Amino acid sequence: MKPHLLSLALLLAVPAAAGATDGNWFARVGLHAVDPQSGNGTLAGGALSASIDSDIKPTFVIGRRLSPHWALELLAAAPFRHTVQLNGVDALDFKHLPPTLSLQYVFAPDARVQPFAGIGLNYTLTFDESETGPLTGTRTRVGNSFGPAAQLGLVFETGRAWNIVADVRWADIDADVSVDGVDVGEVSVDPLVYGIALDWRF
Repeated sequence: MKPHLLSLALLLAVPAAAGATDGNWFARVGLHAVDPQSGNGTLAGGALSASIDSDIKPTFVIGRRLSPHWALELLAAAPFRHTVQLNGVDALDFKHLPPTLSLQYVFAPDARVQPFAGIGLNYTLTFDESETGPLTGTRTRVGNSFGPAAQLGLVFETGRAWNIVADVRWADIDADVSVDGVDVGEVSVDPLVYGIALDWRF
């Protein structure tokens, strides 16, 4: 995780741990599916067409209502795992972590159903590449990515501390790919991320 995102995560978490339970903090635990766009670019000067499959993992959010209409949240997740196909053949598995910081606007903060929109920054940390098929015997690396992110969602108030949240996100994720230290191109992931979570206010 980038140092500034880690610092912000600690900044958000410390007041909660210290007992700052004014009802404006929230924590969310849920599941999100990362669904990369179809057709993820070409490598090796256009000779190889890349595609990346989807994955579902648990996600975690810590955030705070700054005012009735504005909120700040940080999304974290268990590592997502994807398979890259080159010209339709499995070639590479890799994992990534996608911490995302978002500023949200809540349209109807007093309603039982509260639509919200968010905009922010995503940092995708890629690791644990494993080559197979046409890449067997090579050292293949997928680079990290930093870019904008957007979000639309709904909070379903239950009248208790626990609520339900559904959202869809988009992130601009473009990663350089190298094989045996040689840059062979860039994959454009740009996924839609669908999720549902339990929301706890404290």
